[in-house]
Amino acid sequence: MTGRTFVLSALVCTAAACGGSSGYGYSSTPTTPTTPSAPAAPAAPDLINATASLTFDPPMLTTQVGHTVTFAFGSVGHNIFFNSAPGVPADIPGVNANTSVTRTFNTAGTYTYTCHIHPYMQGTVVVQ
Repeated sequence: MTGRTFVLSALVCTAAACGGSSGYGYSSTPTTPTTPSAPAAPAAPDLINATASLTFDPPMLTTQVGHTVTFAFGSVGHNIFFNSAPGVPADIPGVNANTSVTRTFNTAGTYTYTCHIHPYMQGTVVVQ
């Protein structure tokens, strides 16, 4: 065998060994790189605003069992009194302005409430 033929044979053997399955964990199957998924967006807060225009915004809020709802009171004083129902959270009495109060809803159901200062202000929390 001449020098050129030997080198060519060695290259062919080396290339064949690299391309096959050698049991060393290498594969000739191309792989697609994976893109990491974006982190989940934080859940929207369960928030009800008692507004200066004397409304609850939103007038109806749907949430899940065990979630906490924040009642935000602006510059006009309001309160929250829930209609009696099994699992209803405690009322928010007094005159609340420039503050927020939370209530946790642990029982599925529909809970209506009223501001006793402004009796036409009514809202609903639906707990699923």
